[in-house]
Amino acid sequence: MRVVVAVDSFKGSLTTREAGEAVAAGVRAAAPGADVVVLPVADGGEGTAACLADAWGTRLREQTTTDALGRRCEAAWGLSADGSTAVVEVAAASGLPGVQDAPARPREASTLGTGALLAAALDAGAQEVVLCLGGSATTDGGAGLLAGLGARFLDADGEELPPGGGALARLARLDLTDLHPRARAARWRLACDVTNPLLGPRGAAAVYGPQKGATPEDVAALEAGLGRLASVLEEATGVAVADRPGCGAAGGAPATVVAVLGASLEPGAPLVLAEAGLPQALAAGADLVVTGEGSCDPQSLQGKVVDGVARAVRAEPACAAAPVVVLAGRVAVPPAELAAAGVDAAFSIAPGAATLDDLQTGAAALLADLAERVTRLARRTGGSGRATGTVPS
Repeated sequence: MRVVVAVDSFKGSLTTREAGEAVAAGVRAAAPGADVVVLPVADGGEGTAACLADAWGTRLREQTTTDALGRRCEAAWGLSADGSTAVVEVAAASGLPGVQDAPARPREASTLGTGALLAAALDAGAQEVVLCLGGSATTDGGAGLLAGLGARFLDADGEELPPGGGALARLARLDLTDLHPRARAARWRLACDVTNPLLGPRGAAAVYGPQKGATPEDVAALEAGLGRLASVLEEATGVAVADRPGCGAAGGAPATVVAVLGASLEPGAPLVLAEAGLPQALAAGADLVVTGEGSCDPQSLQGKVVDGVARAVRAEPACAAAPVVVLAGRVAVPPAELAAAGVDAAFSIAPGAATLDDLQTGAAALLADLAERVTRLARRTGGSGRATGTVPS
C-alpha cells in the first residue's frame, strides 16, 4: 500500500512535519508494510520557509536585519540544498508580530528588513526566490524591499526618502544604478492569495491599512504615496501596477518587485506543493492520499493546502482511483462541498466532546489514531475507489 501524506500544520499544536509523522505512524500501525511518503506542506503564508527548508532537507538561516519599524531583529530564510532556490517570508522581518510591542506607525513601517534578507539570498547564489506575502506590518508598496536590494527612492531635490509609505508622496525618481547585480537575473515568484489591486477602495491602504493601525488620515496619506509610487514605477519600467490584481497584497509589496524585477504572482498553496515535491510523489502512484489542517472550513477549499492537494490528485492519472481524505482538528464543510472539491471524506480528530486545549495537547496521538482507523477503512475498500461511511473504531 502506498500512501502520500501532505498535511498542513495544526496551528498551536503541530508543525507540518509533526502532523505528517503522526499520520504516518497511524498508517503504519494499520498497514505495517505500507510505503508512506510524508511531505511538509504549507499554503504560502507564515511558516512556509520552515516547511520548504524541511522539504529540501536544509536548515533555516538566521540573519540580523531590521523589523518594520527599523529596529534590529533576527529573521530566518531558507535555501535549497543545491543553493538554487531561496524562500523568504515578508512576515519574518517585516511582520505584525514583530512590532506589536510598539505603538503603530503605519506611515513609517517599511519592508527594508525583508529587502536585506533578499539580498542575502542573492549573495548566497540563489537563482530563484520564492517570496511569501502575508502578515506584513507595512504599506510601503515594496519600496523597502527594493531599497534593501540597492535601489534609491529620491525626492525632487535628489535626496533619498526615509523608509515607509508615508514618504512616497514626495517620490520623484527611482535610481536603480546600485541595484543588486543578481537581482534582475533571478526568477522571482510571489506566493499571493489575494486579488486586491494596489490602489482604490480595494487597494492596499484602504483594505489592509486599518488592520495595521492606520487611521483614516493615514490611509489617505498611504494611498497618495502608493499612487505616486505606481506612477514613478511605470515611468521607469513601462510596467503598470496600479490596477494589477494581487499588487495590493502585503501592503503593496508586489508592486516594485513586479515592475522592476518581473516577478510573477502565483497562488501560494500550489506553488509550495510543487516545491515540496507533491507532483513527483503523486506521479509514482498512490492508494490513499491524506491531507488536512487544524480547521477544515470553507477557506480550505479556496486555494489552501486541502484544495491544492485534491486538485493535484485529480489531475494525476496515476492517482485516479486514490481516495483523498482530510484529517483535521475541526471539520466545518458539508460533505457535498467536499465531494465537489475532490475530497472523498473528512474526519475530525476529536473523539467526542472535547475542549480546544484537550485537542491541542493530544493532537499528535489523536491524529495518529484517526489515521490508523482511516487506513483500515481504506484497506477494506481495497485501497481504491471512494472511501465513504463511518471510520471504524
